[in-house]
Amino acid sequence: METSSILIPEIELTYKPSRRLSSLPEVTEPEDAYKLFTASWARDKLEFVEQFKVMLLNNGNRLLGICQLFTGGVRRTTIDIKLVMVTAIKTSTQKMIVAHNHPGGSLLPSDADIILTHKLLRAANILDIDLLDHLILSAEGYYSFLEHGKMNRNEPFLTINE
Repeated sequence: METSSILIPEIELTYKPSRRLSSLPEVTEPEDAYKLFTASWARDKLEFVEQFKVMLLNNGNRLLGICQLFTGGVRRTTIDIKLVMVTAIKTSTQKMIVAHNHPGGSLLPSDADIILTHKLLRAANILDIDLLDHLILSAEGYYSFLEHGKMNRNEPFLTINE
């Protein structure tokens, strides 16, 4: 096979922050994440359609950015774990927090939310990324998987409806 006439696409990964990292918000507890997520959420979408976002953090818990990855209907959205992890890898994220909203207002996680969280934890562990929390948002407030003891990174099996 002659390679002199083949054009090979080059892939380059970079991160170009627009501000000094020390000036970026620090996320140290679920309420910090909740405030940043709600600031990034379109108010006309919070109670209308379900959306899923990823908060990307460096090793010092400084906010690198928030990425909206998925939008669904009024009852659910489909989450592709590979795209969540690609986003984290491409930004060289050390830690992340995920969030989605419940347009119906309920803050309780569904069985599907629990299963998703478990899958995200497993994928993040393999990639040596800390998934710090999964928040469910509504106009009434938020539910934190971390605050409710549901973020055990070492739990190999999942119990639904605990």
